[in-house]
Amino acid sequence: MELRRTYPVPVDDVWAALTVSARTAAWIGTFTGPGPQYEFVLTGEVDAGGEIAPPVTLTVHECVPGSRLVVEIPQGDTAWTMAVDLAPAGSGTDLTLFQAPPPGFDPVDVEAGWAWYLDRLGAVLTGAAMPEWVTPGS
Repeated sequence: MELRRTYPVPVDDVWAALTVSARTAAWIGTFTGPGPQYEFVLTGEVDAGGEIAPPVTLTVHECVPGSRLVVEIPQGDTAWTMAVDLAPAGSGTDLTLFQAPPPGFDPVDVEAGWAWYLDRLGAVLTGAAMPEWVTPGS
């Protein structure tokens, strides 16, 4: 799965929104730790009618400031590995998220979830209203 967004803010601002816990708290969740492993708490699901998730240990596999972030997030007996690439786009930033959904997860649901989170990121970056969650297929 590959999702792309262009945000009208500089790369450094998007990078901070991806890597500074006080900034990630506004759109997806929080994290603490010395790295490369962090305790991550997904809080964004509350806005979709869900609950705050229990903490998981997120592992950063690659971190190139302002350019690339690759993380692994465990879920049950499997793990989600995803990569985010950033590139300047005029005065804004192109973001590309890559992920292969783990076995047993519907790619349509996974894509819808990440699209919603990337739209939430965009709302935080631009000061827009947060998007509503829409169940895939409804």
